[in-house]
Amino acid sequence: MSLIPNFAMLGSGPTVLMLHDADTDHLGFAPQVELLASQGYRAIAWDMPGYHANPPPYGGYSLKALAATADGLLEALKIGRAHIVGHGMGAMVAAELALRHPTRVRSLSLVAGGPALEADSQQHWVQTRQQLLAQSQQQASTEAVQMQRFAELLVQLQSGQQALPEGLQLARHAITQIQPLAYGRMLEMLAGPSTLAERLPHLSQRCLLVSGGQDVCMPPQRMQALADQLPDARHACLEGVGHWPQLESPDAFEGLLLDFLATQRATVH
Repeated sequence: MSLIPNFAMLGSGPTVLMLHDADTDHLGFAPQVELLASQGYRAIAWDMPGYHANPPPYGGYSLKALAATADGLLEALKIGRAHIVGHGMGAMVAAELALRHPTRVRSLSLVAGGPALEADSQQHWVQTRQQLLAQSQQQASTEAVQMQRFAELLVQLQSGQQALPEGLQLARHAITQIQPLAYGRMLEMLAGPSTLAERLPHLSQRCLLVSGGQDVCMPPQRMQALADQLPDARHACLEGVGHWPQLESPDAFEGLLLDFLATQRATVH
């Protein structure tokens, strides 16, 4: 049985489970934990296996294993159904969870991420990070300084011109908390084959997709193409922000998320 990962939880009410990107940890959703709790939700932001002192998943990284861990966390907390929000690679885990455990997922929100519909774009995503990480390791002697340099390079590349400075600072800090070994293994998993994209038409949940208008990692046109593959989805683009909409423009992002969640509240918790 999978170990239960570390997580932050606040509030009571319908559960919203937030799954962070490969580039951050639970801090990638820190503003939303407090906001959702204040709006009558139980907000949970996990630390993925291999992150924030969590051990890697037994048997190695795979979307199946990560989805199983997320399902196990909800089971351990005795939560029957939850709204799932995933950012970046966490959006891929969210979609995998919804496909494998459909009765567990009330709704799905994919933020600046999800399966790439073209192999070239997925490879570009992985190779960009591998190159920046290698560059950082060459320029610094200690692991801590290496990750600080990596955080600076990644945020500089992927943030938008209108990003909230405090949000970018939080993104940098979260990136410095990554364990390089776990991060490398995560990138190796993402570089491998996946059937997730071709299974997307089988998703039964309502979906919200949010992109940043200046996201070079998952630009709006790719998010719209992803939304077009889903049976019941809407896509919203936040102009002037990059790969971290929830940190770069938290007020606008939270407005979209709360409106979307409100449409689900008439259903059984």
